[in-house]
Amino acid sequence: MKVDNPSKHKIQQQEEEEEEEEEEEAEQMCRTIEVASVVDLSSQPAPVVTGDEVTLIPPLNFSMVDNGIFRSGFPDSANFSFLQTLRLRSIIYLCPEPYPEANTEFLKSNGIKLFQFAIEGHKEPFVNIPEDMIREALKVLLDVRNHPVLIHCKRGKHRTGCLVGCLRKLQKWCLSSVFDEYQRFAAAKARVSDQRFMELFDISSLKHLPMSFSCLKR
Repeated sequence: MKVDNPSKHKIQQQEEEEEEEEEEEAEQMCRTIEVASVVDLSSQPAPVVTGDEVTLIPPLNFSMVDNGIFRSGFPDSANFSFLQTLRLRSIIYLCPEPYPEANTEFLKSNGIKLFQFAIEGHKEPFVNIPEDMIREALKVLLDVRNHPVLIHCKRGKHRTGCLVGCLRKLQKWCLSSVFDEYQRFAAAKARVSDQRFMELFDISSLKHLPMSFSCLKR
């Protein structure tokens, strides 16, 4: 005759309960990751102040390029509190359209200088990236007196990507790494013409300019 072992049943029951708890935790983690991955920062409301806390919302495609250099898409009023934490001295704006009044007022109230380079947002196959403007923008970017500096266009992909790519060439990055960084921001919108421009961009006339970035010290 077979005799049931109560302790064995109890152990088995505990194991089943632990497995269920682990599965629930895994499902909860997946849900959390899924929610976080689909949040569009550009569509978030303005910063909300609760007591002493402020919700800081970075602009679309925001990232640090190097010490004192940042990149992003076009910032709006929802991003101003976040930008204040960067203590910016200047902004390099790569579009021909006038800067919005709200943004201009933000710059004035925070003592931020605006450098505008009117580069048209052309699409392939009719592309004409002005090398002279990229060169002048690089001179502003390399001047540490303008740091911390934010580079932005509309989406922070093509024009911003070209300027950062040319900076990387000055920092002696190999082309494959330059293209990889560009493609991570441009994604499905990556343009062969942009990459061709970065490849052919002549940095020889800029090599005399001083650079003191973290990439060069590694």
